[in-house]
Amino acid sequence: GLVQRLETRSLAPDRGTIFDRNGDPLAMTIEADSIWVVPQQVTDPVYTAQSVAALTGRDWEVMRDAIQRGLDSGTRFVYLARQVEPTIAQAVMDLALPGVATIPEAKRVYPSGTVSAHVVGMVDIDGNGIEGLEISYEDELTGTPGQMVFEEDPAGKIIPQATREVVPAVPGDDLLTTLDLSLQYTAYEACEAAVERTRAEGCWIVALHAETGEVLAMVGHPPFDPEVRSGPDGAPFSNFAVRGMYEPGSTQKLITFAAAIDQGVIQPSTVIGAVADRYETTPGACKSNDDDIYGCFSDFTNHATVDMTVSDIFTESSNVGTIKIQEMLASGTMLEYMTRFGYGNATGIDYTGEAKGLVNNDPGCSSCLASTAIGYNVAVTPLQIAAAYAAIANDGMWVEPRLVSATVDMSGTLRTPAPQTRRVVTENTSWVMRQLLANVVESGTGKLASVPGYRVGGKTGTANKLGPDGTYTDKTVASFVGMAPIDDPKVVIAVVVDNPAWEYRTGGSAAAPAFAEVMEAALHALGVVPDAFDG
Repeated sequence: GLVQRLETRSLAPDRGTIFDRNGDPLAMTIEADSIWVVPQQVTDPVYTAQSVAALTGRDWEVMRDAIQRGLDSGTRFVYLARQVEPTIAQAVMDLALPGVATIPEAKRVYPSGTVSAHVVGMVDIDGNGIEGLEISYEDELTGTPGQMVFEEDPAGKIIPQATREVVPAVPGDDLLTTLDLSLQYTAYEACEAAVERTRAEGCWIVALHAETGEVLAMVGHPPFDPEVRSGPDGAPFSNFAVRGMYEPGSTQKLITFAAAIDQGVIQPSTVIGAVADRYETTPGACKSNDDDIYGCFSDFTNHATVDMTVSDIFTESSNVGTIKIQEMLASGTMLEYMTRFGYGNATGIDYTGEAKGLVNNDPGCSSCLASTAIGYNVAVTPLQIAAAYAAIANDGMWVEPRLVSATVDMSGTLRTPAPQTRRVVTENTSWVMRQLLANVVESGTGKLASVPGYRVGGKTGTANKLGPDGTYTDKTVASFVGMAPIDDPKVVIAVVVDNPAWEYRTGGSAAAPAFAEVMEAALHALGVVPDAFDG
């Protein structure tokens, strides 16, 4: 009867397209064809497999085994090659191999390739999101499947003139991301160049719109190829900008100084007396050869004991001066401000697997606060520190970062989520901090971060990496985080370079040049008018 001849096949909905902020596609679905067989109708499995493999460039032995498994299990539908170019599928059909057929099947492609791969992520062979925005927005992108009911004759062939019912699939929503594809390219190339120049293991760059929290660029190196679903040497997908943690080093001083200024303890002209080049929080720590005794802190370069202004301590990035400022704060203040700036908590970005960072609040540790003041004993993600700096750029208001500004359904409806915001420091504290950051670039450790035509502010960071045994090594994480234009910042950029060669080990030499390149492109992309200043 009729029942035996009715066959239902589900129709996959088109997955939504992922666009950059200007409407350039970052991930899209194209029509492809998949080649399949009815194993029972194949006359020569080896010849069939070899013929299909020759045209598709896939492995013939895998195909032969698939046909055999289909015969053993009695199934009447086995894929031989999925998502091939329609012209290739047609060439296979022209061979007229018994039992071989094609079925249209959507294929996900990534026009910008590796450039935005760490953000966009990827799908599996069946088109389900497994990483990045592809999984964070799986429900929105997927759509609703339809179905087709058709009749088959006993040989499994569709009867063309017989009943067939089609319920169309509803396509998934499109995503409008906050990324600027041209800026992604610039950042990607800057990261690649930084790795080559400094012989580093990796580089990550995050660029945020200071007022809205929109991520304008987020790139990483080594690259990840979404088409083959792999990084170099088969490395798995990862996004260090959101999921990786590192000790921030001197970029952390932004928070130490902001806390002290916000509390009214110091101002830029305040003089801190007798700043030596070494400082003990544990008596005898600097004289001891025992690695287990912590509490000896030193500046990057040796210098005579001098009185220094707060402004000079920041510009020259004196660790000892910074620790002395931190010691002026009331108990618990440092931790309170770190929490306000977002340390120890996920930013809440619309992306899976975000790391929270680490804040050590061990009251029994005598050297921990001193370490924290200069960016040790605390861990952040590149995104977290970019968001912290953005609070200073945004007059003291922290804004939750976002990667997707809207989802668009079939009827063209835009849905835009409102980001969370909170006040971190006063507007005045932010203004003072921005002047200090500008000094670093104009006359301090961040000269290589300057951008022609704009006043830029930022901070260098160099932190030694912990080894597997828990002691610090000679390897560093070098970083630079900054903003521009300093009077009304529009963009904040964090650059993190992992383990550069020794001569490039500082943030000023490893990370600042990449920052300058990306910042210049970002300011131009946003149409920010150059500053009218003599410089």
